[in-house]
Amino acid sequence: MNRLLTAIVERDGDGYVALCPEVDVASQAETVAEARENLTEALALFFETASADEIRRRTRGEVYVTQIEVAVG
Repeated sequence: MNRLLTAIVERDGDGYVALCPEVDVASQAETVAEARENLTEALALFFETASADEIRRRTRGEVYVTQIEVAVG
């Protein structure tokens, strides 16, 4: 079974951090592509090893990622 999840990737110093907010799993790497791959692997391991109860507790509903404009200065 496949699941469609959100991946938020952002620069962190010299590398990138990838976060899946639905289950609060993160990973990191030197490139965006590697960070996505590492997050995919971390998520697969999470779903393989976590109990059904832990998956239920950590799973959030819908996650919306958007940009907003804010006046500064």
